[in-house]
Amino acid sequence: MVPLSLREIAAVVGGTVEGDGAVTVTAPAVLDGRQAEPGGLFVAVAGERVDGHDYAGQAGRAGVVAVLGSRPTPLPTVVVEDVQAALQRLAAHVVARLRRGLTVFGLTGSQGKTSTKDLLAAVLSGTAPTTATFGSLNNELGVPLTMLRADLGTRFLVLEMGARRIGDVAALTGLVAPDIAVVLNVGQAHLGEFGSRAAIATAKGELVQGLAPGGTAVLNADDPRVVAMRSLTDGPVLTFGRAEHADVRVRDLALDACGRPSFTLRTADASARVALPLVGAHQALNASAAAAAGLAAGIPLDVAAQGLATASLSKWRMELRDLAGGVTLLNDSYNANPDSTRAALDALSAIEGGRRIAVLGEMLELGEESRAAHRAVGAYAASRADLVLAVGEAARPIADGAGERAVALAGNDAAVDWLRGNLGSGDVVLVKASRGAGLDEVAAALR
Repeated sequence: MVPLSLREIAAVVGGTVEGDGAVTVTAPAVLDGRQAEPGGLFVAVAGERVDGHDYAGQAGRAGVVAVLGSRPTPLPTVVVEDVQAALQRLAAHVVARLRRGLTVFGLTGSQGKTSTKDLLAAVLSGTAPTTATFGSLNNELGVPLTMLRADLGTRFLVLEMGARRIGDVAALTGLVAPDIAVVLNVGQAHLGEFGSRAAIATAKGELVQGLAPGGTAVLNADDPRVVAMRSLTDGPVLTFGRAEHADVRVRDLALDACGRPSFTLRTADASARVALPLVGAHQALNASAAAAAGLAAGIPLDVAAQGLATASLSKWRMELRDLAGGVTLLNDSYNANPDSTRAALDALSAIEGGRRIAVLGEMLELGEESRAAHRAVGAYAASRADLVLAVGEAARPIADGAGERAVALAGNDAAVDWLRGNLGSGDVVLVKASRGAGLDEVAAALR
């Protein structure tokens, strides 16, 4: 965070100061007081169920020195009418001050955003100080919070950008126009809200349209809807993928006994061997996207490969753990859609062991396609796993699709009970569902 006094913050956001206006914020802004750092700013948002203003005291005890809110609090407070709008104005102001010498990356896609963001951060951080989205904080609040974590030493700013409707990404690029825009894919995530893949493509294309003048688009050569986005910019375009015409190509892909990929990244004039410490063949494509974005920022391919070899992912994403009794857990419970679930099932099938057991829950926001999509995932799971556990009533179509290999369970408690009573040495267990299904509880119980 760039140090700012409350008077300065109030002037930027059009607010008034209640308390000592000379108090200076020196640490990041947070929405959750439990994540506060000494010298930080607590952003108090009044939601339908929880009012952040009620937790200002908790944040203060953790070291926060001031609050941005819609009413006064026990701490010095910048009071505004619209906290979200004020947060965004503040973030845009801070990054504008840092713009000289700062390269901004925007990254979007239907799946793989967070993993690719983590890979890109690994590519960049070995070269210069890098600030990247924490976890999946990729919405209208998360993006400005990430922007405010940048400081005078930051050289690379990586912003994951999500969307649930057309216009969401455009609003985010309105805060800061990226120098490099990475579009991963156009899939089925949030299909129920968008209504069609064409609408999803329009939403993702907003990132390319929002590029800074002369900015570079980094596009997936394997996805026709993404490749078509080259028409949305007059600037340079780099492509990545397994296609022969990709500028950064994945070649010679192989998996080890734990399903971890090794491969060659090749460009027109260079190649580099990569061994990822991550699970899943799909991570090779994500790695090629990160390497291509690095090339756009001037990072040589061999340096990018070195960074990729050190990468780690945000929690609950393809976490491979050895459990008691010789059981292996693949915890990918943070979120799910049909495409990401198939990728996780492919990873499960590649891990050497005894029985492969897929514990699958509901995939949210699929709209009218939901039942058919769940049933299709169940059929795919039956081709990749020895047993398919469908958890919860909404996931029952998964069991229907999996047929004789399926066990339908009422909920998380039933899943835990079944697993504890039936797992044996050598079994490999995948846990995967949308965040709302809470299957992270199942994974935690097994650990």
